[in-house]
Amino acid sequence: MRAHTATLRAAMLGAAMLLAAAPSHGEPVVVVNELPQAALTGKTFSATTAMDAPPHRLCAIVQDYASYGRYMPNTRSAVLVAAPQPGQALVDMTLDLPLGKVKRYRLQLDSKASAAACQLSWKLVPRDDLKPEDTIADTTGYWRFSAQPANEAASLVEYVVYADPGPVPFGLGWIVDIMSKRSLPATLEALRGEAQRRAQ
Repeated sequence: MRAHTATLRAAMLGAAMLLAAAPSHGEPVVVVNELPQAALTGKTFSATTAMDAPPHRLCAIVQDYASYGRYMPNTRSAVLVAAPQPGQALVDMTLDLPLGKVKRYRLQLDSKASAAACQLSWKLVPRDDLKPEDTIADTTGYWRFSAQPANEAASLVEYVVYADPGPVPFGLGWIVDIMSKRSLPATLEALRGEAQRRAQ
């Protein structure tokens, strides 16, 4: 666990340095890293970028679950089923994947915020009503938005996701990547676009 945490911190530090060194004009930079996961069957990836929106605004957007189906990649719907306590939500997710593949699962999402940062973490909540082939084996992760020291109206965005889709038929190994590595840049760009749309 300590090794994984150290690797994650190193990846985030390296990404932050790349973002700081990137030019302020041109295409936004999204830095993606694969993080080693000993004894786990899924994969963990991190993605980092900078966005011209403050942390509290971005955090509010990712907690607007009902809007996910409109702008999040591969997402048909995200339905809030319960809010057990302040800052916590249970959300039923439905993903539309290529070749007509559909995955359904439930997440518990927990948010915490400070004056300069906000984090939304999630973990899988098993559903007995779903067959193994219709859901995923596991997922955890988080969004973290931190105010940039030189510009509090902008944020450093960190997105970390562990995904294990469960048994994957031969020839469909791309499902693992499309639920994690391949989707990360598109997910961050989708959030960027949504933040820009709402700011208009």
